[in-house]
Amino acid sequence: MIDRRTLLEALVGIALAPAALARAQAPAAGARLDPALERALATSPYVYVSPLRSDGAESTCHGEVWFGWIDGSVVVITAAKTWKARSLARGLTRVRLWVGDHGRWKQLMGRNEAFRSGPSCVARAALIPDRAFIDNLLAVYEKKYPAEIGGWRGPMREGARDGSRVLIRYVPEAPTARGAGAART
Repeated sequence: MIDRRTLLEALVGIALAPAALARAQAPAAGARLDPALERALATSPYVYVSPLRSDGAESTCHGEVWFGWIDGSVVVITAAKTWKARSLARGLTRVRLWVGDHGRWKQLMGRNEAFRSGPSCVARAALIPDRAFIDNLLAVYEKKYPAEIGGWRGPMREGARDGSRVLIRYVPEAPTARGAGAART
């Protein structure tokens, strides 16, 4: 049988959970990113994403993706079965983001590591549970990728609606004295 104290603690936890989730998904108040990183996020067509393993090492999975810079966060939509979504489902909530257009990462012969020369940061990843948020992201994509969005708008919208695609928010961490969230330029 559950005692009164445990019940009250659970109810307080449930009541505070939405506020804690919102705080975890929003950029830290007053957090300043490196100016070169901010400029790149405002103008670049791509970010390159790599999940960080629990020991802090980069995953071997990298990829260039379209993104929206919305309210201080990098927002992407991806198939629910991709490594970006699967790593988040496994609890890997930290990623390294590089910003810029450095060409495709995977090439016919080997890998293109040029993205590593661009501005970068460590970010926290979280799913965006509000499926209606796709409208915000598509509004950014309409302006940012006008020649390409026509073939993707429908599948992205439908995937967000049926759950075959997920929206992920990456919130850049503020630079620290140790440099864990620091941007590299």
